[in-house]
Amino acid sequence: MAARLAPLVGAHARGLTVRYVLKLLIALNTSFLAQAVLSATQQLVAQRVFSGMKLITAIIKPFKLDEVRGAVSDIGVRGLTVTEVRGFGRQRGHTEIYRGAEYVVEFVPKTKVEIAVDDELVEMVIEAIMKSAKTGKVGDGKIFVFDLEQVVRIRTGERDSSAI
Repeated sequence: MAARLAPLVGAHARGLTVRYVLKLLIALNTSFLAQAVLSATQQLVAQRVFSGMKLITAIIKPFKLDEVRGAVSDIGVRGLTVTEVRGFGRQRGHTEIYRGAEYVVEFVPKTKVEIAVDDELVEMVIEAIMKSAKTGKVGDGKIFVFDLEQVVRIRTGERDSSAI
């Protein structure tokens, strides 16, 4: 039974999550199936399908980018991706005066920083970003942490933690 459920548990790569499958089994109140899923999950963990990596996405003020980059580099982050973005949160934009006319800027320019790390570095990276990006004013930004299922380095084919 566990062998037949392994593809189902591995279906998280196709959009289903293990949490969804377990909720389904709990709803069905089937302990035998739950044990089979647990066994299949343990096999997948042994195969390193669940790799223990996170993608940290931080939305920060653009002028804080150099400080954030320096702070995360100091704790061992070897790479990051930066994107110029626009958006709004609680501040709901602001007004600017250009050539004597007042304009409403609904989307505020921000910088999105994405960093893939092993689980061991997550809290240190979050703290480094918080300390270096904080101004104490509205609009300092947010940090989001996502599970990262798989990473592949295109050039070498390395996978997961060795590809970060």
